[in-house]
Amino acid sequence: MGVSYKKLWKILIDKDMKKKDLQAAAGISWASVTKLSKGETVSMEVLMKVCKTLNCDIGDIMELIPTKDNETT
Repeated sequence: MGVSYKKLWKILIDKDMKKKDLQAAAGISWASVTKLSKGETVSMEVLMKVCKTLNCDIGDIMELIPTKDNETT
C-alpha cells in the first residue's frame, strides 16, 4: 500500500499555512515534514500531532493507495 497526503496539503492551503508553520505548530521534526512531502510513511505519533494541530481526523489528511502488489484479481 502506498500513502497519499494530498488531503493534508489541501487543508494547509485552506488554512493559509505553510509546511514550516505546520512543523512548528505540531512540534514535529523537519525530517517528518520531508517524509510527508515525499509521500513516505511516518509514525502514528506524527500523524496524531498533525491531526490535533489541524483539529481533524486521520482520514482527513491521508489516504492509502493500493499498489500492484496489493491488488486482487
